Amino acid sequence: MDLELITIGDELLLGFTVDTNAVHIARTLADRGVRITRRATVGDTPADIVDAVRTALDRTGAVLTTGGLGPTADDRTHESLALAFDRELVLNETARDVLAERWLQRFGRPMPDSNVRQFLLPKGADVLTNRHGSAPGIWLEDSAGRFVATMPGVPREMRGMLLEEIVPRLQARAGATATTVVRSRTLRTTGISESACADRLAELCGAVHDVPLSYLPGLDGVDLRLTVNGVPAADADATLERAAHTVRERVGDWIYGEGDDDLAAIVLDALRAHGHTIAVAESCTGGLLGGRLTAISGSSSQVLGGIIAYDNRIKVEQLGVPESLLAEHGAVSEPVALAMASGVRERFGADVGVGITGIAGPGGGSDAKPVGTVWVAVDVSGVVHAVKPVLPGDRGEIRHRATQIALDRLRRVYASTSSVPGWTVGGA
Repeated sequence: MDLELITIGDELLLGFTVDTNAVHIARTLADRGVRITRRATVGDTPADIVDAVRTALDRTGAVLTTGGLGPTADDRTHESLALAFDRELVLNETARDVLAERWLQRFGRPMPDSNVRQFLLPKGADVLTNRHGSAPGIWLEDSAGRFVATMPGVPREMRGMLLEEIVPRLQARAGATATTVVRSRTLRTTGISESACADRLAELCGAVHDVPLSYLPGLDGVDLRLTVNGVPAADADATLERAAHTVRERVGDWIYGEGDDDLAAIVLDALRAHGHTIAVAESCTGGLLGGRLTAISGSSSQVLGGIIAYDNRIKVEQLGVPESLLAEHGAVSEPVALAMASGVRERFGADVGVGITGIAGPGGGSDAKPVGTVWVAVDVSGVVHAVKPVLPGDRGEIRHRATQIALDRLRRVYASTSSVPGWTVGGA
């Protein structure tokens, strides 16, 4: 089944809200054989909503919308659909009374009058129950069998309604003939550029065993996404597995995970498997590495703590970095990074210490040490290594990429693949 998705809201067009709903809907439906063929975003103006819905119905005959179902004057989706289908708005008293009773039980006071307008729905629409908020959705169909289904814009409410109301209806509509799926598999890389990935995979010409391959560069690295479309569900996973195996053969150790794998979680798993603990010393990253590690549930068994050694005095007093190293080499240097890693490991009594120092910009760079110069050092039980990338991007991007390199360095150490072409590696 093919359908179109329309996300509604001025806040989406103005950039104040990121449209995460569209991503979630597309992924959820693709695995059930439903393909999003087009996505559109419109504001809260009824004329724009009507135009987008009518155009989508003419093309596909199946439309989902999110947003514009709230109790305020700018929530006009159902009003607009009444215009698009030439229906009058009528008050659904049953749905209103259900929410009023739920409101009274939960909050101990009557439902505000403004919520009543949420139950002014196009005549003939089926109500889609919202068990996670106040705004009902609707399923509205015309005499030709074309339909529009609406969901709230609040992500938690949308996700609940999608699974509980929309998916069962779509599956029933598709019937027993829906035997194919749209399914993807993503291999996550870091430390290798998009062009270098493309060189390694050039002979595949954009497809692996006839499975299309997409390159998705981001701050963490380049994701390699394989997608099958219109393949029987029983064959989809085997087809993707064959293609993924071929990609792994060519890209190798640059791949650190799949899907939504977080490199910090992978590193913590490696630490846990070896019974190791970790402490971090950060200068230019200002605690971001520690933040990524401690964002993972259960990290307290591996992460002992850290020091933000932004000032040289802290490097000397808290980490034991010799003043002579700072005077001779400067704070952004291999000897200082190594001393930071060893210093934090020893002071916290950890098995692993990480030291990061660099120039995140936009100022502070020089010809010898341009903005983006970073030293990352890792001390694992006294075996110390350091790497020196020069990172692109603005201040935030440089800082994030520095933490990614630190995590990848640890991953490679534990996987015994720590030697990386193009990286300066030192030791003490």
